[in-house]
Amino acid sequence: MNANATVQAITEASTSRFVTVKDGDTEFRIHYNDAGSGAETVVMLHGSGPGASGWANFNRNVEPLVAGGYRVLLVDCPGWSKSDPVVNTGSRSELNSRVLKAVLDALDIERVHVIGNSMGGHSAVAFALANPQRVGKLVLMGGGTGGPSQFVPMPTEGIKLLNGLYREPTIENLKRMMNVFVYDASSLTDDLMQARLDNMLTRRDHLENFVTSLEANPKQFTDYGPRLAEVAAPTLVIWGRDDRFVPMDIGLRLIAGMQNAQMHIFNRCGHWAQWEHADAFNRMVIDFLEH
Repeated sequence: MNANATVQAITEASTSRFVTVKDGDTEFRIHYNDAGSGAETVVMLHGSGPGASGWANFNRNVEPLVAGGYRVLLVDCPGWSKSDPVVNTGSRSELNSRVLKAVLDALDIERVHVIGNSMGGHSAVAFALANPQRVGKLVLMGGGTGGPSQFVPMPTEGIKLLNGLYREPTIENLKRMMNVFVYDASSLTDDLMQARLDNMLTRRDHLENFVTSLEANPKQFTDYGPRLAEVAAPTLVIWGRDDRFVPMDIGLRLIAGMQNAQMHIFNRCGHWAQWEHADAFNRMVIDFLEH
């Protein structure tokens, strides 16, 4: 198969799958995208923005990883995209971790590398703490633990805009949030913005449940600071110097606490390193996974 045929084959629709799993007494139908067929599997976990999905977060990263010889799973967490809704009153990091384990069990996958953006980073650390033997390497961007920044007032500017968008999902509020989400918002076309808004509005239940969850428990994401030393998996932490959602000192906490971590900082980069600096990100991640 030539390279062009490979690119054409990897679409959201062609890789779309569902699996039903249980978390305690609750059953969830979970959507995921499954691409490639390598011996090693890379799981990619998305962030918590309204309308987020694995494909929306990582569509610039799937094909290079598949070309690098990996099977790639993009798992949509409960409460996002085409996965079942949930009102979450406990730790969302740990809910996502348990659901990921259940998905991997259902697919008969024992060991994975995990790449997590924002909430996905928190969930990846939760998964590594609960299932250390099932993690190869971790890549964390703009997330990995909850807790306050030592330098930036919390909640941050970006998180305030994100929560406002959940409450009032309008194109104006979406543009307001995305303008601080990435460093250079000129790359975000009107078509992309409208597609994201349409995606949000098709699942108003997800939006309403997120607001209900926040009201029940404002601290959805566990502060793993005291437990970071338990994470032995080699970890690459990637951050945007200009991240206005999760400040860079959270990344410094991660590498200070973990046993085997390194950090790369992109200048002129916001909260979406894997999208804003996709080519460099892809090369860096593949090199990290291979060595």
